[in-house]
Parts: sequence; C-alpha cells; structure tokens
Amino acid sequence: MNTTHQAFGDEPHAGPGLRPLYQVVYCSRASEGLQDSAVDRIIATSRRHNPQRGITGLLVYGSGIFFQWIEGPRDSIEELMGQLRRDPRHHDIVTLAETEEVRERLFPDWTMELVQASDIRDVLVDARDTANDAHSVEALTLLLEQLDAGLLGAMGAH
Repeated sequence: MNTTHQAFGDEPHAGPGLRPLYQVVYCSRASEGLQDSAVDRIIATSRRHNPQRGITGLLVYGSGIFFQWIEGPRDSIEELMGQLRRDPRHHDIVTLAETEEVRERLFPDWTMELVQASDIRDVLVDARDTANDAHSVEALTLLLEQLDAGLLGAMGAH
C-alpha cells in the first residue's frame, strides 16, 4: 500500500479556502481476455499520474468486474472519468455514487490502491469506521448494504 500522505489542499485540516472534494464510485465489466498484467499497468499509471491531479482512491478487480472509488478536485475527476469511458479495457460503466462536498478524504494515503475483491468489505468497513463526517459514513454504509445484498455482483462474496 502507498502510505505516504500528501496534503492536496482540499482536506478540512488543510486550512482556509477549502475546495469541495468530488467523488465518483462506479463499477464496470472487464473486456474479454483482460490479463492481470493490464490491471497492474492501470495501477502503476494511476500511481504516477494521480498525485499531480490530486486524485486518491481504490480499485477493486475480481470476477471480471472493476469497482473504483475516486476522489479529488471535480475537474480532475471529470477528466479521468472521460478517459475511463474511452478505455477499451472495460465497458458497461455504471455510476453508483457521485457527490461533491467539503469533507475529509476517505483514502488520503492511496494515490490508487488495488484491493482484492475478497477484501473489499473489510476496506469499506475500515473506511466507514474511521470516517469523521456523516456523509462519508452514510455513503460507505450504503455501499456495504449493496455489497451484502448482492447488488455489486460477485464482488466481496462471503
């Protein structure tokens, strides 16, 4: 895991003049024949480019499904989502949540972290349990409910 914390200037403890933090949570289907090496390249590229864009988040991949939670400045996230929509490595993008608010980052230390599908529930529970604002707790609780109800496919099956 990438554990170097970077202040992006949009976190509540960063001082006055806070910018809202925009987040998008989506899932998509991997293209036929996608190799693990392609997923590794996605993570490597994200870790190189996300810090300069002020983007943090996590990517879960399992059973042919991507699940991603990204957060940062609206313009950076919208630009990234445009790139993701054109990426041939996946299709059928479904936005699960999209919000903009002044709040703490949920994954401040992760420029992009690959989480195994079997671990997604633990990651979401940990993020919920350490979140300090009600909106983040609510969003994470909803995702956990969707995961437990089977609405996110085979991801996190237990």
